[in-house]
Amino acid sequence: MTSLRHGLLAAATLLAATILHLQAAHAEPCAPQSFEGSDYIVCTVDAGKADLRLFWKNENGEPHRYFSSVAGAVEAGGGHLVFALNAGMYRQDFSPMGLYIENGKELRPANRAKANAAVGSLPNFYKKPNGVFFLDGEGAKILPTDEFLNRRPAARFATQSGPMLVISGALNPIFIPGSTDRTRRGGVGICGGSVRFAISEGDVNFHDFARLFRDQLQCQDALFLDGGHGVGLYDPALGRDDRSWHGGYGPILGLVE
Repeated sequence: MTSLRHGLLAAATLLAATILHLQAAHAEPCAPQSFEGSDYIVCTVDAGKADLRLFWKNENGEPHRYFSSVAGAVEAGGGHLVFALNAGMYRQDFSPMGLYIENGKELRPANRAKANAAVGSLPNFYKKPNGVFFLDGEGAKILPTDEFLNRRPAARFATQSGPMLVISGALNPIFIPGSTDRTRRGGVGICGGSVRFAISEGDVNFHDFARLFRDQLQCQDALFLDGGHGVGLYDPALGRDDRSWHGGYGPILGLVE
């Protein structure tokens, strides 16, 4: 009888472990989080194993503009778009503001221009330092733009945006605690072995948004992607297929399975 009990206990333990493993394997990458009274959607993936890709133009050479267009292209190629979000700032023609590399090809060069304006009125892209989120043979990384250009890593995908939110574990010193410059914001962080994307559901300032990445998400480096009407998320599991008020998005970053 004792051996039977032990056998049943072992079987139950194995079943429980199997269920937990299956739940973890099928856990959705995006979920709501709160930080200091503000609501966010945070998507977490493995920095080295996830199939993250950048998308800009469709097969006709025109900007995708909508998440649904990217989802359709991925499905046509036999894949599934798990989630997607705006991958950086873009011009009125939906072209990237700065460096853009897709499938190893540099489609737009790095933008090292300087805007002549007071810091408070500078377009976000030009606030220093800005940076590059990229994927190479080792996984996902973020570097300040000048450092990226000095190193010239062999990137399969890369998008330039800015400003940097967190740099080697420190907040970008240009951010002001309690700033009234508040809007919806989106960004990406490298957090140990994970990549974490976050969009705010309400208005936040840069300082608080950067602290989300450093203090809650434990990211050593993080980069601002876009704000205001350019913030959006595609995630069928959450019922999200956001539309930009600009008439569409420029570069789009997505997780493919």
